[in-house]
Amino acid sequence: MKYLRIAFIFIVSIVLLSACSSDSNDDNSKDEQEVTGEKWQEIKDKGELIVGTSGTLIAASYYDGDKKSEDQLTGYDVEVMREVAKRLDLDISFEIMGIDSMLPAIKSGRIDVAANDIEATDKRKESFNFSEPYKYSYSTMVVRKDDNSGIESLEDLKGKKAGGGATTIYSQIAEHFGAEVVTYGNAPNEAYLRDVHNGRTDVIVNDYYLSKFGVAGFPEFDIHLHPNLKFHPTEQAVVIPQGADTLTEKINHALSEMREDGTLTELATKFYQEDASQKPEGDIEPIEGLDL
Repeated sequence: MKYLRIAFIFIVSIVLLSACSSDSNDDNSKDEQEVTGEKWQEIKDKGELIVGTSGTLIAASYYDGDKKSEDQLTGYDVEVMREVAKRLDLDISFEIMGIDSMLPAIKSGRIDVAANDIEATDKRKESFNFSEPYKYSYSTMVVRKDDNSGIESLEDLKGKKAGGGATTIYSQIAEHFGAEVVTYGNAPNEAYLRDVHNGRTDVIVNDYYLSKFGVAGFPEFDIHLHPNLKFHPTEQAVVIPQGADTLTEKINHALSEMREDGTLTELATKFYQEDASQKPEGDIEPIEGLDL
C-alpha cells in the first residue's frame, strides 16, 4: 500500500506539472498575440493614425504654401500615408519633427509610425518593423557646379564637409569615406543647399529624387547633381513599432492594393516626375563595409 500511495502521488504530480506547463505555453502564446495585435487595436479604437514626418523634404514631405498648416502639408510620403489611412478607415494626423527624433518617438509611443523617406536597413530592422517599400532610389551628391566640389569618386569625400542629419544613412556614408559631417536640426532644404553654394560645406550626400528637386528649387545657387556618381541602392518604407505585426500587415495590404491599382505610380509620378515606386534602371554602385 505504501508503494501504491507513493506511485499515486508521483502520477498526480506529473499531471499537475503538465497542466502548469500547458497553461504557461498558452499564456506565452496569448502574450505574443497581444504584442503583435495590440498596437493595431489601439489605433483602431482611437480611429486615428499618428504619423511622424519632417515637413522639410521637397517632393516627399513639405508645405505647399506659406502657412505651416496640416492642410498644406503634402508630398509623396504624406499622400501615400493619407491614402493608407483612408483604406484602413482611419483619420490621420501628422507630427512634425526632425529625422533624428522620429525613431525615438515611435519607441516612446508619441507617434504610431514614421514616413519621411526613411531607408529600411538591416540594422534598423533589428529595432523596428518596416512596411514593404513604397519607394526605390539610390544615393548621389549635390556639389558645386564649377568643380564638383573637388569630388570625382567616393574616396574624394575624405576631408570634405558634408551637410546632413546626425543619424541619417547618408551621413554614415559620408563619414565612412572620411568626410566631416556638419549637422542640422529640422532645417529646410534651402539651408543645406545654400551652404554648399557659399562654401560652408562641400557636399550633400542624399537621395537622388530629393536632391534633384532640391537643386531645381534653387536655380540661383551654384550647385548641381554630381554627373557621374550613383551609389547605394535604397528602399524607403513606413517605420512601425517592433512586434506590431498586425499593424504591419494592415499597412502592407493597403500598399499592395495601391501598387496593383496604380495609385503608387500616380503619386510618385506627380511628385517626382518619375515613377519612384519602381526600382531604378542602370548600374548603381553598392557600398561595402557599412553597418546599416
